[in-house]
Amino acid sequence: MAFLPPPATAGWQHREARSGFEVVYFRALEGGWAIDGTTAAVEDAQTWVVSYSIELDDGWVTRNAQISARTVSGSRETRLESDGAGRWLVNGDPAPHLDGCLDVDLESSAMTNALPVHRLDLPAGARAAAPAAYVRALDLSVERLEQTYVRIPDEGAYQRYDYAAPAFGFTCRLVYDGSGLVREYPGIAQRAR
Repeated sequence: MAFLPPPATAGWQHREARSGFEVVYFRALEGGWAIDGTTAAVEDAQTWVVSYSIELDDGWVTRNAQISARTVSGSRETRLESDGAGRWLVNGDPAPHLDGCLDVDLESSAMTNALPVHRLDLPAGARAAAPAAYVRALDLSVERLEQTYVRIPDEGAYQRYDYAAPAFGFTCRLVYDGSGLVREYPGIAQRAR
């Protein structure tokens, strides 16, 4: 079952790992999508606000992302650019450690887990590696994050995936709505709108 286009806006309540909220706006572009969002949270007694603008091609491959953050230590910005085939620039410099990544994944965002699911379009029972350009919330450093998605049988209208990020020893079951946005992200966030 293919996903419907995303709604004009969506929101998530962050829970357990952090306390906060994320709001996102989607806009169709010629040949892709623009996603603008902001998330603010308290995590491990630290506060942060992260805003982002991500552009995707029509296959939901990340083409660029502009991320800004504000913490008690000040403001930062990071720009990522991708050729769409897995080669990246971070702030204009080549980033060979990200070779093969097709998605951006923001530590601060529940929304970015929608990107590989849309791009992969896995049938039930299929598994795929989806390494990502992972951007940390506090300092906007960019690292490679190995992750996998396994699509399991749907539950009614909702697609479900077993997700794993071995670097963090993290696994969970993600539930997506008809537009391919995360509804339930155990330990991280729940869809509020």
